Amino acid sequence: MKKALHFFSLFSSTATLVCCAIPALLVVLGFGATLASFLTYFPQLIWLSENKFLVFVVSGSLILLSHIAQFFTKPLECPIDEKGVACKETRGSSKIILWIATLIWLTGFSFAYILPLLN
Repeated sequence: MKKALHFFSLFSSTATLVCCAIPALLVVLGFGATLASFLTYFPQLIWLSENKFLVFVVSGSLILLSHIAQFFTKPLECPIDEKGVACKETRGSSKIILWIATLIWLTGFSFAYILPLLN
C-alpha cells in the first residue's frame, strides 16, 4: 500500500512538470514553437494546464499522505528472515522516490504559481 502511494505521488507530481514547469521553461529558453508543435501532437496535455489547480491539489495531497505514511511506518521493524532484506530495500527506495516526488512537485509549483508573481 505504501509503495503504491509513493508511486502515485511520483506519477502525479510529474504531471505538475508536464502542465507547468516544462512549458514555461521551453518558452523562457525560446522554444515556444517546439512547445506548440508538441501540443499539436499531444493535445491532451492542454487539459493539465487548464486544470492546474486540480492537478496540484491532488498531487500535493498524495505527496502529503505519502509523507504521513512514511512517518508512521518509520518505527516499525522489518522481519529478520529473507523478507526483512526486501523490507529494508523497499524502505530505502520508497524514501528516495518520495523525496524525488516532493522535489518535482515543488519545482512545478514554483513555475506555476511563484515565478509568475515575480514578473
